[in-house]
Amino acid sequence: MLLTIDIGNTHMVLGLFDGAEVVEHWRIATDPRRTADEIAVVLRSLLAGSSMQPVVEGIAVCSTVPAVLHEMRDLCARYYADVPSVIVEPGVKTGVPVLTDNPKEVGSDRILNTLAAVALHGGPAIVVDFGTATSFDAVSVRGEFVGGAIAPGVEISVEALGSRGAQLRRVEIARPRSVIGRNTVEALQSGIVFGFAGQVDGIVERMARELADDPDDVTVIATGGLAPLVLAESATIDVHEPWLTLHGLRLAFERNR
Repeated sequence: MLLTIDIGNTHMVLGLFDGAEVVEHWRIATDPRRTADEIAVVLRSLLAGSSMQPVVEGIAVCSTVPAVLHEMRDLCARYYADVPSVIVEPGVKTGVPVLTDNPKEVGSDRILNTLAAVALHGGPAIVVDFGTATSFDAVSVRGEFVGGAIAPGVEISVEALGSRGAQLRRVEIARPRSVIGRNTVEALQSGIVFGFAGQVDGIVERMARELADDPDDVTVIATGGLAPLVLAESATIDVHEPWLTLHGLRLAFERNR
């Protein structure tokens, strides 16, 4: 089986593929202080706890955290030296043309999201990734990464409100009873949930008009751990692909092994 690992600023998302299907997945906290040995212990514990008793036959990794990426290289070399591995970074073949001013500064996760979006749904498309930041990636009809937008993520905004507002506090990120909150908690939840849904719809609509002659031709794909929070409230999201980046890792592995 292929083990895919998407290392984000907040979480590491791991998935096992049997062919093109995700058959097992985990989400753990990203800790830049963890060594390769510590990550190996966690990884082996997760694999051993799986009812499938998987045999890892390949590894594909991407990361937005350089310190963790360094440890992942060490992990692959020490614990999985006999297993083919692909670490997606500049220079690795993905087949995705990057049309930005400086292609090397585009995160590998965004390139992989583009690769998977085209493979699964075709272009033009917009990928909305709800992670530490909320990123909007524009994909042309030819499968090119055109550019995008980056906004503060849901959790970052909640933490900022709780730490900077004298009479505010951190609340559970959940849908309130109504848009008009009857108390401080509901008011905060309303601003978070409906505010982010409005932000998504506003940016997507503007981006779609620039991306295609007919904005209705653009497929809007949501991914990331906090996507379910906004899905029901957004008028523009067409598809939810929770493992989009992992699918991109699978495709990149197939192209580079």
